Amino acid sequence: MHTPHPPRPPYPPPGGDPGESDEALAALLRGRPEGEATRAVALLTARHWQSMHDYAAVCLASSGQTAAMVCAAALHQVLDRIATGESAVALRPVLLVGVRDTVREWAADDRIAAVLPALQKPAGGRGMRAAASMTPENRALAHRAFRTLPALARCLLWHVEVEAEPISVPAGLLGMDPDIASGALEQARDTFRHGCVHAHQELAPTKDCRFYNRLLDVPIRRGGALLPDVRQHLAECRYCRNAAEQLSHFEGGLGTLIAEAMLGWGARRYLDSRPRRAAAGPRGGRAARRRRGGDGPSGSGRHRLLSRIPVPDRLAGLALPDPVRSTRTLLTGLGAVSAGVLVSMLIAGSSTPDGGAADPTGSHGAAGGRAALPSASPPGAAGLPTAPGRTRLRHVASGLCLDTRGEPQDGSGTRLADCSSEWTQQWTYEDDGLLRNVADPGLCLDSHKDAGVVVLGTCADTGDRRRDDVRYDLTSQGELLPRWDGQLALTPATLDANADIVVKVRDRTVNQRWAAEAVRTATESLSLTGTDTPPARRAELAEPPA
Repeated sequence: MHTPHPPRPPYPPPGGDPGESDEALAALLRGRPEGEATRAVALLTARHWQSMHDYAAVCLASSGQTAAMVCAAALHQVLDRIATGESAVALRPVLLVGVRDTVREWAADDRIAAVLPALQKPAGGRGMRAAASMTPENRALAHRAFRTLPALARCLLWHVEVEAEPISVPAGLLGMDPDIASGALEQARDTFRHGCVHAHQELAPTKDCRFYNRLLDVPIRRGGALLPDVRQHLAECRYCRNAAEQLSHFEGGLGTLIAEAMLGWGARRYLDSRPRRAAAGPRGGRAARRRRGGDGPSGSGRHRLLSRIPVPDRLAGLALPDPVRSTRTLLTGLGAVSAGVLVSMLIAGSSTPDGGAADPTGSHGAAGGRAALPSASPPGAAGLPTAPGRTRLRHVASGLCLDTRGEPQDGSGTRLADCSSEWTQQWTYEDDGLLRNVADPGLCLDSHKDAGVVVLGTCADTGDRRRDDVRYDLTSQGELLPRWDGQLALTPATLDANADIVVKVRDRTVNQRWAAEAVRTATESLSLTGTDTPPARRAELAEPPA
């Protein structure tokens, strides 16, 4: 049972005073007098504490003293990171994820769980401890797309769609004029959708999935019927079924999609705890009014009826994901989109069956701020590898390659160097995002260990707290985005040889692009030694058995 909601504090100021934005308050934590820092902590706590406590009660299945302890610990950790330079622009979802991760970490520690019985509930900490992941499989695309949004867009979408708050609230948190924030919100929705479509293309497990990328997106966007071969593919491909279901949320229920993607555990219960969502109803008027087909309720703008996907007999006995079984499940509308329109769009700019050069987002203008991106990847730009393989990463702007400083070891720096066949310039990109150095496969690129300078660090296991520090998303444009903050990209400090590799704000320029070059092995090896075994491994093999 959720605790009653006390009156909200009078923050943020409804006019959007730039001096009172979250980021302006966060600046007071960075090297300012203690009195100013204390004021900033007090105001940030007043703004976000209630939501944190509500979600802590959901994660613990209890609203007692332990919930307050979890909130205090999560707030302390997040504010510490902000004080050292992390952005506070989209603070609410960061704080909620901090609450969730704190509960999970405490529940995984038997000594802590022994003194805090609230962590041992199956519907709370014990269940989170046993969960393999906090991100549901059927929300992977939305999770990736939301994390790569600009922080301003994340703030607007979270507070308007998830919290169901008026635009004046995120405008105040951002220090923006509400009218400007309203325009930015529409752009954020478009950018988020394009991100989901792009993620479906980049993460597609098969060529067929990449081929159906646009054939899936366009009819759902326009309210028409899917082609028969697309429906057949969806019946057999869970990955694309999940993608289509996520895209359907952009016609209503976007807050549910975002909350489930970012929080995972207890997302629906957190949504139910939001006072303004309860007042507006489960779907609210806002989502309906923003439908592109009109200004009225969901049926008045564009005729759209979603029906179930036909499931072949051989799959009838298999359990499908909840979204496929739900009454919202996607797909085939009774309206019609002619095959000629789809064929024209494919000829004009869709993806090829082999995941070729067309723009997978389907964006045609400046919406979402993506106009600067070319519709095709630059020559030699990195694509998402389908399996680990030896790769040399050549910086597109300088022509130099990613290398280590000296012998690879934990903490060694990275740099640009003339491309060669040295083992230290060879990397493997794995399905889980790890970039391993072939010279010592126990070491991976770590973008969070040394205050923005990219170094080598030990590779993290799935459950390791550092897992996102050493994992990257490799975009079709060749950008390496650290998973702990998708707004950053690996960039050389200069374009000269021996320049440090650092993380900078992603600007989508050629200076942040890397070309993946396959490295030949065995008889075709580029190694100067003529052997296919890296030095670290050769040393192991050379040691006599004990």
